[in-house]
Amino acid sequence: MIRPAFSKFTALVTLLAAFASPAVVFAQQSGTPQGGAQQGGASQRIVPVLLGTAKREAVPVQFETIGTVQPVASVTLRPRVEGQILEISFADGALVKAGDVLVRLDSRGIDAQVRQAEATVQRTTAQLEQAQRDVSRNEALAANEFASKVNLENAKTQVAAFNAQLASDRAALDNLRVTQSYYTIAAPISGRAGVAGLKPGNIAKTGDGSVPFTVINQISPIYVAFSTPQRFLPDLKSALGNAGSSVEATIQGVGEKVKGKIAVIDNAVDTTSGTVMVRAIFDNEKEALWPGALCNVRVTLKVIDNAVTVPREAVQTGPRGTYVYIVDKDVAKLKPVKTGRTVNNRTEITEGLSGDEQVVTDGQIQLTDGVKIEPKGSSTGAP
Repeated sequence: MIRPAFSKFTALVTLLAAFASPAVVFAQQSGTPQGGAQQGGASQRIVPVLLGTAKREAVPVQFETIGTVQPVASVTLRPRVEGQILEISFADGALVKAGDVLVRLDSRGIDAQVRQAEATVQRTTAQLEQAQRDVSRNEALAANEFASKVNLENAKTQVAAFNAQLASDRAALDNLRVTQSYYTIAAPISGRAGVAGLKPGNIAKTGDGSVPFTVINQISPIYVAFSTPQRFLPDLKSALGNAGSSVEATIQGVGEKVKGKIAVIDNAVDTTSGTVMVRAIFDNEKEALWPGALCNVRVTLKVIDNAVTVPREAVQTGPRGTYVYIVDKDVAKLKPVKTGRTVNNRTEITEGLSGDEQVVTDGQIQLTDGVKIEPKGSSTGAP
């Protein structure tokens, strides 16, 4: 009776062992050895990236803004006397030089007045000479007691009176000659004339509301005026005497670039906008800049020599600040950096790099510090 019961118990244990064996085998197959294989695969991960180079170069300190072309000098020619126009000596839009005669008015009336004044001066001069001879004769007679001193004093009074009269006549003549000059209008500056407002035969009228003969704008040299934030004021003042500073203007819609230099900084900051008005001057010999035109302005305040730069795409921003990934023996290493200005798609690195490193410019999202990389190309950071 005891032997059969023992046989049943032995059979039950054998059956349970048979069912447990596959689970043990499965656990052995999916346990620690397989997990170790996964960890080993992660450590061997290689990330394809695009590379660029850090290098030392000159970095310009620049800013860009919008400017307006303004003439250095602009003169509106208006009549100073009334008269009929006899001649317009310039073509509409012509270049004129200072001193060129542009307009002639009918001056016959003033010419006659000038001749009359000249005759008056001659008459008074003759009377003065006669009075001076009378003084000389009376002095001789008085010395020999042949004439009284009263006659001598009267003669001297006549000389003084004619001297005063002659001065008055000459002043009147000078005044008439000045008025006479208003009938011939010359260009006060060199530049380009506008359209003539009056034509020969018209009557020129005086006054601020009168029709001007024309407007002359100085074209060469010429200004470009622009406003800039007051934080640039110290650098702008330094740029006035700095040979490394320059201004580049491009007429909107044209594309031609003209180079000049900073000429004038306004003497006050606009309190409403916090900006200061600046004027750059250009030779403009080819007349690329035209008064009133809008242009894009790039101002170079100075040039920083031997600065470290990297392609703009290499610089990343994280919770702890800016950083780049540099490459050391096909391994990416995170490098914290401090940045400066970005010019022509290259960013200045003020701290963190020496200028001879390779940096990752694309693929950083897959990188961690110490991961192996595989270069798939290069980037220079050029525009």
